[in-house]
Amino acid sequence: MKSFISKVVEDISSKNSNLNKLVFVLPSQRACLFLKKEIINRASSSLFLPKIVSIENYIQELADINLIDNTQLLFEFYSIYKKELSQDIVEPFETFSQWATIALHDFNEIDSYLVNSEDFFANLRDLKKLDHWFQDKTPSKLALNYLQFFEYLNLLYNALYETLKVNKFGYQGLIYREATENLEYYINNDPDKQVVFVGFNALNKAEETIFQELLNNNIATVYWDTSEAFLNKDNEAGVFLRKYKRNWTYYKNHPFLWIDDSELIDKNIEFIGAPKNITQIKFVGELMSKFDNFNKTALVLADENLLSLTLNSLPNTVKNINITMGYPLKDIPVSNLFDKLFKLHLNQQKFNKVSQEQFYYKDILNLLNDPFLNKLEGELLQKIISKVKTENNIFLSLKTLKNYIDDVDLEQLSIIFSLFKFSDNVNDVIKQCSSLINELKNLVDGVDKEYLYRFYMLFQQLETLNSQYNHISDLKTLTIFYNSLLKSEKLSFQGEPLQGLQLMGMLETRVLDFETVIITSVNEGVLPGNKNENSFIPFDVKKHFGLPTYKEKDAIFSYHFQRLLQRARKVYLIYNTETDGYGAGEKSRFLTQLEIKNPTIKKTIISPKVQLEEDVLIEIEKNSDIIKSLKEVFTQGISPSALATYIYNPVSFYEQKILKIRDDDEVEETIAANTMGSVIHDVLEHLYKPFINKFLSVENIDEMQKNTEKLLVKYFEKHYLKGNIEIGKNKLIFEVCKNHINRFLKQELKLLKQNKTLKIIALEAKLNTEIIVEEIDFPINLRGIVDRIDELDGVTRIIDYKTGKVDANQLKMNDFSVIKEDYKYTKAMQVMLYSYMYASSSTINLSQLESGIISFKNLNAGFLKMNFSEKFRGMDSQVSEERIDNFMHEIKSLIQEILNPKIPFIQNENLPF
Repeated sequence: MKSFISKVVEDISSKNSNLNKLVFVLPSQRACLFLKKEIINRASSSLFLPKIVSIENYIQELADINLIDNTQLLFEFYSIYKKELSQDIVEPFETFSQWATIALHDFNEIDSYLVNSEDFFANLRDLKKLDHWFQDKTPSKLALNYLQFFEYLNLLYNALYETLKVNKFGYQGLIYREATENLEYYINNDPDKQVVFVGFNALNKAEETIFQELLNNNIATVYWDTSEAFLNKDNEAGVFLRKYKRNWTYYKNHPFLWIDDSELIDKNIEFIGAPKNITQIKFVGELMSKFDNFNKTALVLADENLLSLTLNSLPNTVKNINITMGYPLKDIPVSNLFDKLFKLHLNQQKFNKVSQEQFYYKDILNLLNDPFLNKLEGELLQKIISKVKTENNIFLSLKTLKNYIDDVDLEQLSIIFSLFKFSDNVNDVIKQCSSLINELKNLVDGVDKEYLYRFYMLFQQLETLNSQYNHISDLKTLTIFYNSLLKSEKLSFQGEPLQGLQLMGMLETRVLDFETVIITSVNEGVLPGNKNENSFIPFDVKKHFGLPTYKEKDAIFSYHFQRLLQRARKVYLIYNTETDGYGAGEKSRFLTQLEIKNPTIKKTIISPKVQLEEDVLIEIEKNSDIIKSLKEVFTQGISPSALATYIYNPVSFYEQKILKIRDDDEVEETIAANTMGSVIHDVLEHLYKPFINKFLSVENIDEMQKNTEKLLVKYFEKHYLKGNIEIGKNKLIFEVCKNHINRFLKQELKLLKQNKTLKIIALEAKLNTEIIVEEIDFPINLRGIVDRIDELDGVTRIIDYKTGKVDANQLKMNDFSVIKEDYKYTKAMQVMLYSYMYASSSTINLSQLESGIISFKNLNAGFLKMNFSEKFRGMDSQVSEERIDNFMHEIKSLIQEILNPKIPFIQNENLPF
């Protein structure tokens, strides 16, 4: 079937022998290109092309005013705002910019629809007064400020309009209003001209006025792209076209071009429901991989935010692609670099560290880890990062960072170190960002260089505007404006617009026809869009003054949707079936309307292909090198905690003991559990150390209580390097540690007051013993450090401190064979091994030996003893020789398993945590 553009050119050619005297006006620049192509294809000989322009460029010519850039418009508006209003009510630029963009949007609509501004603002102001009058006869200061804001809007509108008009610049609405003012001169100046308007639908009031005046003066022709279906009164897609056909005086005596009555019988339409956006786009990639030719194919993204995902999902068979949408700057990797840089300095201000010239460590790490900066001196930066993590500084100065590297390397990092020094002059900061881009440009290739160039132009634009207007006065305002530009500005694609796949947004499809059409995100809230509008104008006021509301916008999208499908042969309409996000779950009513008219439409629900992968456990065979390493480990000495690691997960044991893998250093901003444990252990050792081999007295404990806080500070400084324990969560942890120790000392005091005798035998005692294991040809060295050994009323106690919570049931064990099977019993295993090692190195009577744990999170339970009773609530804590032998039998069996070359290290699939 012939395309709409082809029909237009055919009809115009039949009526005009010389096309170059015509002026073609189309809705978009893309449509202009396709019209040029059609005219060239139909030409039998060389010819001069007629003038072909988009409606925006045509209106600018008519008005003799150039379109102003949105950023410059905002700066100009702020200048007028400061000039027209008294200084005591003028807001800073960052506050102004948040509402100014909405006001400018409203100004644009007021002018585009030729609304009388005096009447409009008077009406709006009175309406707001009525709202607040009935709510409160004595309005609050906030309400008065709100009303005053609407008083000022008219003043600002008029001042902005006049200033821009004098300078021959304007926003789109102003240009439209001025174009209608120039119509009479335009018509009389060149009455022989002929203008051809092609493919329009929803016109604003200014466009309606221009179209009608030119039609009535017989110097214009309008070709509408419509059909009988559009003109049906029940079809919202034809709202505007029906109005023009019915109300314009020109059409009382002239035909309405065109009502296309042709129908395509063999149209194939398919609805595809897919969960999540990514599934939609991946399906599109699979679908297009089956296509042989893409020259008459359009992929339309109703949600343009999916562009990045789409570009990464297209099949390799797509050789040529034309992208009508720009790539959002916020999605470009280099945008993160400047975001991190600004955040570094803003947080310095937030934490009041400017005078100290210090920066928050996380901001430093984020900046130094940036991939673009690592292209400069990645090795040196990683060296600094490693030092930052090791030193445990929460706030660091530039001087500290420089001390982390050699003097020889300082010069190489001068550019990066300069980023830590920002001038108070924002223009200098902007220049610094441009200079950084200049340094990076020689280190990147391809698309990264294009990214950097676009950001260089962005900062150049900011520098020029701020030099002219000087509105950005501090870093916070610069950051707000930078982020605002990232959301609105885009990187334009370059390519061959007339070949290959056409990847576009819905508005870019105007006038164009394709044989195959794929539309994604055909959901309510996306196509058509939601009803939320950023505007200061209430719905009723918009209706009264003829301004567009969400209803008109729905009608516009309905037209674009139906028109795009009108001449297509194959149509794939894809929607999101998930209900867990905005614009998701509910398919568009456009699909329902199509379904009612075409009940035979094919409907499919798809889901991602889930490939079931068997979760294969890691299994490491023990070769000769591993056996050799294991021998070294067990000869040097194996600790109870190492055996506990094996029980927890044999692969973790292999990583720690054979591969020597340790956890990466991290800055400890909040005190970690292991740091807390080390501090409590060291404080208790310090308190009790003077009393080794002595009996404790009440006076001794009293003295200890006086020194607790001082010692806590001392040992936190040792283990928590340069960390702050004075504020926040760390202060709470410090108080918890103090509480643990004080409660423990109170329990000790309670024992002594009960006339019990308590003697300290050893603290942090290093135990060591050798054992012989059957089938192992070398002696096994067991070693460990027991926190405390004391004697209470003649009974020796082996005590292990735990800062975590331990319950009595974890120390109840009458069958030692469970040790290898359940990690729960590893705490019991540890204290039993301490008992064995201590008994092996002394002449102690085992009948007078107890072993157990003191849990600081379960201090009320006191000393938790090993319990060997078989009864439900029985208690038997005697560490007898028989029990030691039975226990060691299982330990030897465990050691045999670890050293057995035939038993691999197998990952534990049921890890307890």
